Amino acid sequence: MELNQIRYFLTLSRELNFTRAAELCHVSQPALTKAVKNLEDELGGELFRRERGNSHLTDLGRLMQPHLEQVLAAAEQAKVEAGSFKSAKKAPLKLGVMCTISPHVMVDFLRAVRDPLPTVELSISELPGTALIEAMMKGALDVALIGMPKLPARLDAVPLYTERYGVAFPRGHRFEKMNAVPMRELTNENYVERVLCEFDDHWNAMNPGWAVDVKVRFRSEREDWVQAMLAAGMGCAVMPEFLPRLSGVVLRLLVEPEVGRTISLVTVSGRRFSPATKALVQLARNHRWELG
Repeated sequence: MELNQIRYFLTLSRELNFTRAAELCHVSQPALTKAVKNLEDELGGELFRRERGNSHLTDLGRLMQPHLEQVLAAAEQAKVEAGSFKSAKKAPLKLGVMCTISPHVMVDFLRAVRDPLPTVELSISELPGTALIEAMMKGALDVALIGMPKLPARLDAVPLYTERYGVAFPRGHRFEKMNAVPMRELTNENYVERVLCEFDDHWNAMNPGWAVDVKVRFRSEREDWVQAMLAAGMGCAVMPEFLPRLSGVVLRLLVEPEVGRTISLVTVSGRRFSPATKALVQLARNHRWELG
C-alpha cells in the first residue's frame, strides 16, 4: 500500500468524481484510476461504485475511509517531525562521557558545540567506562567519549586525544623531588583508591606480568573526596594527567612503564546517525582539544 494510493482514494472519496480528483492530485485520470484499482486489489474488493456522472463509496470503501485517513495523517505528521528534526528545530541528543574525563576539557568542547548547534537538546550522562559501553550497546546513548583499552567489535572509535597517567600526592611527599615516578616506587605506599578509575584496565591490557602492592587507606567514587584525602596527607593516587587537582595536590607522570589512554568518540557500527549526532561527530573530529 502506497501513500499516493491512499491520497488518491481520500481525494476521490471527497469529490466522488475521477476527473476532479485527478486534477486535485495533479495526475492524469488513468493514473489515478490505476492507483485506486491497485488499492482495491490489495484490500480485496471494490472501494467505489462507478457511475457516469458521479461515483459512490461502497460499503468496503466507507469502512476503509477512516482507517486510511488515520494512516495519511500519521504519515504527514511523521514528515513534519522528521523535517523539524533534520533542520535542528528539535534535536535531542544523548552524549555519554566517561566520568574520569576532565570537565575542563569537556567544557571547551561543549562551548564549541553551542554556536553551530544552538537548538540541539544535549543530555550528558557521566558513567564509568564499562557502563558507558553497555549503554551504547543498548542504544541508551547516541554517542560517547570513552577511554578504555578495548571496545566491542560493534563499536566504532575515532581517537580524539591521548593522556598519560600519573601519581598524585600531597606537597612534601618524597615523589615531589622526582621528575617522573617509576611504577615500582608505589610499592607499599599509602594509597587513596579512585573506585571508578579505569587504570587497572589499561595496566592489565599491557600485561606487564607483575603488580604493584600498595596499602589502600581510603577509597571513594568521588574525586573531590579522594583529592581532599590526598591534600590531607592520606597517601597517593593514580589519576589521568589532565584531571584538575585541588590546591596542595601535586602530580608526577608514571614511567617504567609509562601508562596512558586514548579518549575516543564512540558510536555503534551500522546505526544510522540523526542529523544532530552526525553534526556532533563532525565537530568532535575537527575540534582542537585544549589539554593541560
